[in-house]
Amino acid sequence: MLRLFLYFLLSLLCVLGSPVLALVPNPLNASSTNTMVSPLQEGKTLYDGGRFAEAVKVLQQAAQEYRQQQDALKLAITLSNLSLAYQQLGAWTEAEQAIAESLQLLQGSQNQQIFAQSLLIQGRLQLSMGKAEAALVTWQQAATIYQQAKNTSGVVRSQINQAQAWRTQGFYRRALQILAALQQQLEAQPDSLEKAVGLRSLGDALLVSGDLQKSQKVLAQSREIATNLKSVDEMGASLLSLANNARKQQDNQQAIAYYQQAMEISPSPLGKIQAQLNYLSLLIEINQLAQVPALLTAIQSQINQLPPSRAAIYAQINFAQSLIKLGIDSQFALAKPQQIVQLLAATVNASSSLGDQQAEAYALLTLGNVYEQTKQWKYAQTLTEKGLVLAQSTNTPDIAYHLQWQLGRLLRQQNQLPGAIAAYDAAVDTLKSLRSDLAAVSQYVQFNFRDSVEPVYRQSVELLLLQAKTDSTILERVRERIEALQLAELDNFFQEACLQGKKVALDKVVDKQNPNTAILYPIILPDEIQVIVKLRDQKLHNYSTKIPQKEVENIVSSLRTALVNPTATRTIKTQSQIVYDWLIKPIESELSATKVDTLVFVLDGILRNIPMASLFDGEKFLIEKYAIALNVSLQLQNPQPLVKQQLKGLIAGLSEPPPGFPNFSPLPAIKSEVNLIAQAGVSTTNLIDKQFTSQALAKEVNNVPFNVVHLATHGQFSSSAEQTFILAADGPIHVKQLDNLLRNRNANQTKAVELLVLSACQTAMGDNRAALGLAGTAIRAGARSTLASLWQIDDESTALFVSDFYQELKKGNISKAKALRHAQLTMLNHPNYKAPSFWSAYVLIGNWL
Repeated sequence: MLRLFLYFLLSLLCVLGSPVLALVPNPLNASSTNTMVSPLQEGKTLYDGGRFAEAVKVLQQAAQEYRQQQDALKLAITLSNLSLAYQQLGAWTEAEQAIAESLQLLQGSQNQQIFAQSLLIQGRLQLSMGKAEAALVTWQQAATIYQQAKNTSGVVRSQINQAQAWRTQGFYRRALQILAALQQQLEAQPDSLEKAVGLRSLGDALLVSGDLQKSQKVLAQSREIATNLKSVDEMGASLLSLANNARKQQDNQQAIAYYQQAMEISPSPLGKIQAQLNYLSLLIEINQLAQVPALLTAIQSQINQLPPSRAAIYAQINFAQSLIKLGIDSQFALAKPQQIVQLLAATVNASSSLGDQQAEAYALLTLGNVYEQTKQWKYAQTLTEKGLVLAQSTNTPDIAYHLQWQLGRLLRQQNQLPGAIAAYDAAVDTLKSLRSDLAAVSQYVQFNFRDSVEPVYRQSVELLLLQAKTDSTILERVRERIEALQLAELDNFFQEACLQGKKVALDKVVDKQNPNTAILYPIILPDEIQVIVKLRDQKLHNYSTKIPQKEVENIVSSLRTALVNPTATRTIKTQSQIVYDWLIKPIESELSATKVDTLVFVLDGILRNIPMASLFDGEKFLIEKYAIALNVSLQLQNPQPLVKQQLKGLIAGLSEPPPGFPNFSPLPAIKSEVNLIAQAGVSTTNLIDKQFTSQALAKEVNNVPFNVVHLATHGQFSSSAEQTFILAADGPIHVKQLDNLLRNRNANQTKAVELLVLSACQTAMGDNRAALGLAGTAIRAGARSTLASLWQIDDESTALFVSDFYQELKKGNISKAKALRHAQLTMLNHPNYKAPSFWSAYVLIGNWL
């Protein structure tokens, strides 16, 4: 009898859901032999249909009946379900009250598994309200109960949720360890529908965590089990998750194939529409429009037949968003503005009728966007402001920041600069609150970093710079906002908040520790480059060059191509002088007057892909005048100089790439490079060729004290963490694995790695954001400084460079930046290596002292 009263959502209680563009929760299969429809059954039906406000009313009635009957157990179960329905409506106070009463009734009950189910619901509420630590404790308590009851599925759900709670608090490795253990646990179970659902939940969790390969493997297992069990519903759900995984891996053809299969096999109209909507958005994204008209017609014929529910509303909104992306004045008849307005107005009315304020906020956001695109500013502003009130009252920051951003754009169009700046400030603050989940795809809102996050920061900076013309104190806010953008880029790259810990502001380092240093912050805007400069004991000031962003990107890309060619020195000088004129020329007299000898750049966008050392003033390269370093933020981790101390290096080198990597050539001078490091006075522990495996590296990291890690092997930096790696004899070590290797040191290895050297790496060709991989590697390795090459160069010249660099560093009275400069000048003056392609590839990131 009690099974009738178990909870509505199995998959929803696993907090990490599939990042589907039109996501609908998956219902718990509750069964009963009782043919009478109880209030709880009716509430479940309404809940499963996304009719949450109606479900609340029915469950409130059921709770009242059970109170009168003094049936404490059924009342407790109903209150737990009521809390879950309240959560869907964003009614957090009511949800807290309902679950608190439920748990009080169940305390000490013989039905401990029902108590555990209620704890899962409480943990979900706590996490939704930003109380990750409390949620973790709650889910750990639930897991203990399930373990005692030998309820494997309950343990799995609890642990998947725990992984999300750890991740939200910043403990990413702990989260992934839990997920890895869960995978083994699930695989050991006999095949069942529950196992298929558990594996799919795990696959979705791994997808959000950024482990795409493991996610793909687990989702494929889930699909295979569902196929063997002939569960068409679960087959369709697994195919949809697999499609999302392939899409995130940029395997668009595979994603299309999976979406088409999911469309064909899903038995419910809603399942088909989910797949159709994702398929449509992908076709638009990759500009394959031939199949779009037929797909639009198919979606429209089905979407209006869905019963009123949040699921139907979000499907209609996402359909409208795809129509908007096709263009308000598109050739497709369904994309006419008035038809989109009518569709969205219907979703606003439907969500209002359901009492679903979150859905209404989302609908108002999209409807306001249509009026924005048709330049009806006042209508758009009214709708946006109404939606913002709803989003804030229901604690949905991922919708709220879109509304704040939209409001800022609308106010700017109406020349209301102070109001626009305030709206953008609010949007940025909301994004900060979302930082730990920036990488994850929102449950309902399409969340693409390049389209939906980066423009908020850049447009905000544009507005602040307008204000800075009359108030120079605004420059500090501009600088902080650009740093926030760069940190958000890295968070998105790693699918997690990656820069943590105590740091020191760069300004203090310049003013107190390194007074002959200047810090430059170039900012690429649509119509200009702005540069903010910090000199010793001076306020920030800025200068700009009017130039379209597209022209900047073309010039920098052309320069990057020329830099790898040893015979292109003349072209390099011509193009790099253009960049010099943007970044350095306006400030060169001040640099000379203040006796600056070191330049630290916090670079923006595509500028990260070229070495600042190669900039040319018409007579000299920049490295001939200054030592140069890069940073990825306005702060440094414990910025202390590498004073006279013994250099102890863990050196790993690979002269032949492992099988399966034909694009990487042999590096025959690796052994010479390693010998020259030792000859420079570095005490070394070496792993060469077959000795250099990921396991061997991990072992030495834990057993050997060192302050330098030197990896002489091929590697690649990319805008994708999955494509950023170094090669060991047993295959690639990806950037997250490298992070784990270098950070998981034994307790007696208390000192940080002072310097990480990657001497044969390169940025991925044709990837304008590949330097994100370099910056990310520098951040995640935990080293205070990282020295790496932007492109692979002759390995004999690398050996010469490395030898000179360590010899200078060993002296102990020179900064890392100046030791790098000395080594670069040595090559520049060498008859065989004077071309910029040899000496300029190396960049120093982090602590330059």
